[in-house]
Amino acid sequence: MIPVSGFEGRVVAVLGLGRSGLSAARALRAGEADVLVWDDNPEARARAEAEGFVARDLAREGGFDGVDWLVVSPGIPHLYPSPNPVVAAAWTAGVPVDNDIGLFFRALGGEGWDSFDSPPRVVTVTGSNGKSTTSALIHHILTSSGRESQLAGNIGRGVLDIEPPEDGGVVVLELSSYQTDLARALTPDVAVFTNLSPDHLDRHGGMGGYFAAKRRLFAEGGPDRCVIGVDENEGRYLANQLAEGPTDDRVIRISSGTKLAGPGWHVFARKGFLTEWRKGRQVASIDLRPVRGLPGAHNHQNACAAYAATRALGLAPREVEAAFHSFEGLPHRSQIIAEAGGITWVNDSKATNVDAAVKALLAFGNIRWICGGLMKEGGLTGLAPGLAHVTKAYVIGREAAGFALGLPGVEAEICTTMEQAVARAHAEAQPGEVVLLAPAAASFDQYDSFEKRGEDFAARVRGLLGL
Repeated sequence: MIPVSGFEGRVVAVLGLGRSGLSAARALRAGEADVLVWDDNPEARARAEAEGFVARDLAREGGFDGVDWLVVSPGIPHLYPSPNPVVAAAWTAGVPVDNDIGLFFRALGGEGWDSFDSPPRVVTVTGSNGKSTTSALIHHILTSSGRESQLAGNIGRGVLDIEPPEDGGVVVLELSSYQTDLARALTPDVAVFTNLSPDHLDRHGGMGGYFAAKRRLFAEGGPDRCVIGVDENEGRYLANQLAEGPTDDRVIRISSGTKLAGPGWHVFARKGFLTEWRKGRQVASIDLRPVRGLPGAHNHQNACAAYAATRALGLAPREVEAAFHSFEGLPHRSQIIAEAGGITWVNDSKATNVDAAVKALLAFGNIRWICGGLMKEGGLTGLAPGLAHVTKAYVIGREAAGFALGLPGVEAEICTTMEQAVARAHAEAQPGEVVLLAPAAASFDQYDSFEKRGEDFAARVRGLLGL
C-alpha cells in the first residue's frame, strides 16, 4: 500500500466503495487522515464499516460539515450526463473533488526518494482501444528485462494498493478517461496515447469532452516523454501541440500502417514489421509476424506503443524483441483459446465497441463471427472495413434481430444466446476458418462484464471440443 500523505488530521470523504474506493480509504487512513465513507449500496457500506470506517450519508443536509476533501470512485459521474448529487453538494460546500489517481500522484515522491540512485518512474497509458494490452506489454517487457515493475490502475491492482516503488522501479498505469478527467494531480514520466474512437460519449458530453479528458494527461501532466498514436486527427493534433519542432524527440510518434518520416523519433508497423527511426535514420526493425501474442494490425500498434515507451526508459531493441515473443496476450483480447480440426477459436470479448471489433476482424480471415449485445451510441456505423473478412455472423443478445439488420451483405443467424452461437459455429466451421467472439457491443444485457461473457464463450468452446 502507498500511504497518502498531506491529509494528516484532516477529514477526507470517500464516495463509492468498490475496489478503488476502499483502496483509497485504506491509503488515506494509513496516512493519518480522518476518513468518512459512503456508498448507496448497504452491502458495500457494511464491508467498509467492518474495517472500522465511519459511514456518513454525504447527500443529506450537513453531509459535508467538517469535510476537507472528497475522493470519488471512477464509475461515479461528476459532470455529464449530470453530476452525482454528492459531487454537486461538494461543489456547493467548496470541498475539492479528486480521485485515487490524483491521490497517487500527490503521494508519490515522498521521503527517501532523494537517496535513490535511479528515481522510480511512472508510465501511463490512455486511449480508446489497446490500453490494457499496451500496459501489460510494457510491464512484461520491463520484468523480462530484469526491471522492477508494477502494473495497476484500470488493470490489475488499484493504484494505491501497490507497494512504494524501489530504486529504479517502474509503475505502469492504465488510465481510463474517467480517471484522467478528474485527477487533480497528473505527473507521469512517460505518457502513452494509443488512439481515439467514439466511446463513453454520454459521460463526457460528446467527442470533444472525451478527447479533452485524455488530453489532460499530457497537457497538464507534463511528462518527460510522450508516445502518441498519430493514426487519427486527434493524435496528430496532440503530437503537434506537445512538440516544439520537428526534431523534438520528447514526442515519439507511432503508427500502425503508415510509414512515418522526418527528423524526429518515430516507431511504426507496416506489413508485419516494426521499425524505429530517429534523427532521419533507421535504428531497429522487428518482424512481428511470428509473435503469437500480438496478432493483427491493432496489436502491432500496441507493440509500437510499448516498444516506444520502453525505449524511452532506456531498454535496447533486442531486449524488447525478446520480450515480445514471450508475451501471451491478455484474456478476452484476441486470445486464442483453442485450435482443433484446423479451426482456431479466438476470444476478443473486450471488443465492446465498433472500432475494437473492426480491428479484431481485420486481424483474421475466413471468420465465423459471434457478435452482438448492448449496442452503444452510434450503432454499427464503421463496421464495413471488417465485414469482408466475415463468412457468417452468429448474433447474440437481447437486441440480436436489430443488430443483425446492421450487417449489410453478411449472412447472419440470430442465435440470441452464447450457447446456441457457439454450437452453430462449431457445426458449420471448416478447416482454415476462425471462430471469433468480437461483440462490437457491451455485455450488460446478458452478462455482468465483458470478462464473464468471454469466460462463457471459452467454457462452451472447451466443452464442445472436450478440452
